[in-house]
Amino acid sequence: MTSASILLVEDNELNRDMLRRRLERKGFNVRTAVDGQEALDMMRQQHPGIVLLDMSLPVKDGWTTCRELRSDEALSDIPVIALTAHAMNEDREKALAAGCDDYATKPIDFPALLEKIAGLVSS
Repeated sequence: MTSASILLVEDNELNRDMLRRRLERKGFNVRTAVDGQEALDMMRQQHPGIVLLDMSLPVKDGWTTCRELRSDEALSDIPVIALTAHAMNEDREKALAAGCDDYATKPIDFPALLEKIAGLVSS
């Protein structure tokens, strides 16, 4: 499909490993982080093509991480898809207001996620 690099930020090991494997099978280069601070540090070292960001993270949550990413000139162009178990409309609006480009609820609808990634990653 593509060789776009993805930074997957997810603190749940089972969710992280399953999603990473599925994305790698689709041809993506996937790196992982377990909290928002680690994610920001990794983004500064290696600018990913897109970030899949769990919003409920330890150390620095996804909302804070996305706001910091958007305020950092070197990182602000990275597309972000929020991943969250919260399916309420206000949660979607909160994610978009924090600077996320799109939103996916858990459990992840993988084909829909791939479409969102394709729509945000320029080839």
